[in-house]
Amino acid sequence: MRDHGKSTTDELQLAALGHKGELQRNFSFLSMLGLAFAILNSWTALSASLSLALPSGGSTSVIWGLITAGICNLCLAASLAEFLSAYPTAGGQYHWVAVISWRSYVPLLSWITGWINVSGWIALVASGGLLGSQIIIGIISMYSPTYEPERWHQFLIYIGYTLAAFLINAFMNDLLPYVNKGAITWSILGFVVISITVLACASPNYASGDYVFRQFVNETGWPDGIAWLLGLLQGGLGLTGYDAVAHMIEEIPNASVEGPKIMIYCVAIGTFTGFIFLTCLLFVSGGNTEEIIASPLGPLLYIIHNATQSRAGSVCLLMFPLVCLLFATTAIMTTSSRMAYAFARDGGLPFSPFFAKVHKRLGQPLNSLILTTALTVIFGCIFLGSSSAFNAIISASVVALGVSYAIPVAINCLRGRKMLPPRAFTLPSWFAWPANLLGIAYVIVTTVLFVFPPELPVTGSNMNYCIVAFAVIVSISTVQWFVDGRKNFTGPRTEMGIEALEVAQSEQPHDLHSATDDKKYDAELRV
Repeated sequence: MRDHGKSTTDELQLAALGHKGELQRNFSFLSMLGLAFAILNSWTALSASLSLALPSGGSTSVIWGLITAGICNLCLAASLAEFLSAYPTAGGQYHWVAVISWRSYVPLLSWITGWINVSGWIALVASGGLLGSQIIIGIISMYSPTYEPERWHQFLIYIGYTLAAFLINAFMNDLLPYVNKGAITWSILGFVVISITVLACASPNYASGDYVFRQFVNETGWPDGIAWLLGLLQGGLGLTGYDAVAHMIEEIPNASVEGPKIMIYCVAIGTFTGFIFLTCLLFVSGGNTEEIIASPLGPLLYIIHNATQSRAGSVCLLMFPLVCLLFATTAIMTTSSRMAYAFARDGGLPFSPFFAKVHKRLGQPLNSLILTTALTVIFGCIFLGSSSAFNAIISASVVALGVSYAIPVAINCLRGRKMLPPRAFTLPSWFAWPANLLGIAYVIVTTVLFVFPPELPVTGSNMNYCIVAFAVIVSISTVQWFVDGRKNFTGPRTEMGIEALEVAQSEQPHDLHSATDDKKYDAELRV
């Protein structure tokens, strides 16, 4: 049952941030954690994307790359959780940037952050159908060795995933909290069942611990160090998207307290389950990395089939990640549409009034949902022109979202970490600076590396078209800025109605730790 007291406080806080609450707060803590976990779906995404890391470092890249990405993303998630607690609005990063930036740069920095974030979420929607289509193509290849997959085959499966997610979002909006609870239950069940089954079936023929934790392979043509760092893309994919909590924050009660917890928990759970699952897979893999990479079945299906020695059993186990990926695509599309809606609400998109409308009967921003779906389909056309489409789409999502995470954290650091008001969640001072700086450094390194081609020599076919996608996005946003944004976009409201915000925050339970260095507003916030 909805808590009207908390909802009233949440709406008052949202009003203080300059917006009227139009979305229903239907999501409980568990259902929102389910949505966030469904978006990360770390064990599924990591296992389905083994082809990213195995050629770029082998097992060491798979295992220790995940640990590296996990630590860095936990630092970023904790850093963003402070912003979410202070400003619980669906705009997320671009709103936070507007609040803490130098006044003369607010419109431009907010505009840039918003466009990067919207683009990253659309690319992330594409990743679900991309991974699912790869698994299905592998199943077909296992049952029909003479089958020769074409790019358009995978593209049609990708379209099927995208349209299914659209229909669920468009016509089952009231049921989405239950769908997300089902998603986390199904995901955890699949994680347990597959782990136990493959270990039991493969016993006692396990790969050595040396293979699982120390084996290094480089089939990329890049120097070994660069190759290992390129393998971080797998860990980055499995742990990105946690800002979903921010973009859905207007649909959960007690937002400024529960939101930060969910943001951090989902990354921690994803790192833990991903490490356990990948370790299990490598132990039952047979210990031949070159054979795994070359298999037409794809790494995940090859490993499961190697462990079970049963085609039927392998397909049954793969039903867990296939359904998880549909849950993930649905949840990512939900969040992407809310992000587009929030940015349009502040005038950041072309035809913003149209995309900022909430459909009265369906209770959701249907126009933004249609926009997200259409752009996802267009983005997927990279399939038809590049053999490295997989790396390009994954790189685009991880890089764009990573940059959007780092911008508000970097600006806050440049301003001495004094730009956030008192809030329910504050990092302790001894941890805040190291966490902020480590997160920023991780984004800088991965942003440069993840636009590299996945292998050498570079050809027109294997080029990483992530950089081309970014060029298109930058071109459109630049033209839109000079046509409309420079004149009319001022960013979200930052003169927050201090009295209303203080009243709202005084009614929030401050059950999370706080530090003294963030208890004062910067004078610029009150101007």
